[in-house]
Amino acid sequence: MSRTSRIAGAVLGVVALAGSLAACGGDSLEKDKSGEASSSGSDTAKKGSLVVGAAGFTESKVLAELYAQVLGNAGYQTSVTEVKNRELYEPSLEKGEIDVVPEYAATLAEFLNAKANGAKAAPVASGDVAATVAALTKLAEPRGLKVLPAGGAVDQNAFAVTKEFAAKNKLKTLSDLGKSKVKVKIAAGDECTIRPFCAPGLKSKYGIDVTGIDPKGVGTPQAKQAVKDGTDQLVLTTTTDATLDSFGLVLLEDDKKLQNADNVLPVVNAKDAGATEVADALAKLTQALTTDDLVALNRKVDSERAKPADVAKEYLKSKGLIK
Repeated sequence: MSRTSRIAGAVLGVVALAGSLAACGGDSLEKDKSGEASSSGSDTAKKGSLVVGAAGFTESKVLAELYAQVLGNAGYQTSVTEVKNRELYEPSLEKGEIDVVPEYAATLAEFLNAKANGAKAAPVASGDVAATVAALTKLAEPRGLKVLPAGGAVDQNAFAVTKEFAAKNKLKTLSDLGKSKVKVKIAAGDECTIRPFCAPGLKSKYGIDVTGIDPKGVGTPQAKQAVKDGTDQLVLTTTTDATLDSFGLVLLEDDKKLQNADNVLPVVNAKDAGATEVADALAKLTQALTTDDLVALNRKVDSERAKPADVAKEYLKSKGLIK
């Protein structure tokens, strides 16, 4: 699943899994329990080996490296394996082929909801973090998965305007935009016309006067350029978009919580990685990590061409989370 399709808000159905995982572009998920090969583990690892899964987009790769390195520092021998999408890595997490993955509370909750109850199941996620994590936990536990606490870092749908437009109309929040009565055209995917998190939600929850949708995609350069040029006034992107500054754009706060709570949190295989030591090591990272941190980390990889492992190491050292 692409990064933008995850954010687009569609509830994922269960897809048939055919062929081996290794044949789908990821590394082999066979864990090496011998304690020899490791990409991120401590040289003095004594507690066994853990495989950290990463999806096929920058932020997930960085988060996986962060997880692997803090766990390595805690005495585990760790490796990172990249698997293209959730349809592939989530079953591997259940089987214990992967031990730990960085996840997004609302998106995983709806994925498991669809898997358990069908694609047309009533939604269980909302803008309430606690309620969403509780729903996720209820769906995850029967599958042998343990959901660890969520932090403040969140990667979810967001709307941006130019800094000039915000200043002119005194906008800081989406509520401000609704009260301003300014007409806006949204640069987004064409599904924005019907998705409740997009145009319908902006109209019903915030009273925003949406005059149309410019189908340039979710957070694409073309969509942001259209807003920069004044062709459109609002762009659908994400809270961790690292390129907004280069387009002169600023996010408007979703102050009434239209978007689901896609806070970052670790999910582990309860049998293989359910130890208190694992939870404690990851909790320190979860508590430190902010949305702004994710933006900066993404920027270093995407714009500055740094390697996710190097970016993760620098960040963890700066926060005193690894030696």
